[in-house]
Amino acid sequence: MTYLEAIVLGLVQGLAEFLPISSSGHLALLQQFFGIREDNVLLFAVLLHVGTLISVFIVYWKDIWELIVELLLTIKDLCSGKGLRLDERPVRKLGVLIIVATVPTGIIGILGGDFFDSLYNSIIPIGVGLIITGFLLILAERMGTSRRGLEKMNFRNAFFIGLVQGIAICPGISRSGSTLFGSLVCNLERSFAVKFVFLISIPSILGSAVLEIPDALEAGFDMSLLGPVLVGMAVAAVSGLIAIKTMIKIVSDKKLSYFSYYVWIVGAAVILYGIFGA
Repeated sequence: MTYLEAIVLGLVQGLAEFLPISSSGHLALLQQFFGIREDNVLLFAVLLHVGTLISVFIVYWKDIWELIVELLLTIKDLCSGKGLRLDERPVRKLGVLIIVATVPTGIIGILGGDFFDSLYNSIIPIGVGLIITGFLLILAERMGTSRRGLEKMNFRNAFFIGLVQGIAICPGISRSGSTLFGSLVCNLERSFAVKFVFLISIPSILGSAVLEIPDALEAGFDMSLLGPVLVGMAVAAVSGLIAIKTMIKIVSDKKLSYFSYYVWIVGAAVILYGIFGA
């Protein structure tokens, strides 16, 4: 892997992880284009995830710090018999909702891991996933007129959003796009919906990286690739930061349909190539 390939992969990972265009699908396509074997870049893939996590922490560091402090206070209250007191502690409620959303995602990822991996044996499922993403974005565009914020969000909403996030493990289906769709289906207010989408990405991305670590360590690492890997990781962090800021504005301005046209075009091209060109 060259520095140029690492930069391109890092750029695409950072942008596509948070823009609704599917990072997994784009990275799989780029690896085929560059002729990069997946077992040679497993550790690189893990570090790209770390890079995108850094960008989330930079944008939402205040919320994340509040959640960490509230977790410690929650443990204290539970040990002292005061209970959860979710109605009195909005940040605590947010933390519990994030956990609830993470559970179905984790279950789907663990139980369906082999099935999802098998879908990468062909590029056609990636194209189909991209087209599905386009329709989800169009539907999301037409929703989100409600003013329901954290105080009116319930556990059923969080579970549903987590379920949709789990389905987004399929190649070509955007995690950010599908979870935003799920949030808006639940009539959450747009600014809160996009914040919740990015906050639940933390355990999702972290969990994905952790699951990949054993295979990455088993595959080994060529130290000659250390430079490109670190550069790619840094590019992923910077581009992820740009993507998050961009996504917040796009959701507020109701311009998700622009991405629908993009993923439809790419998805159709991928399917046609898979049928006639491969």
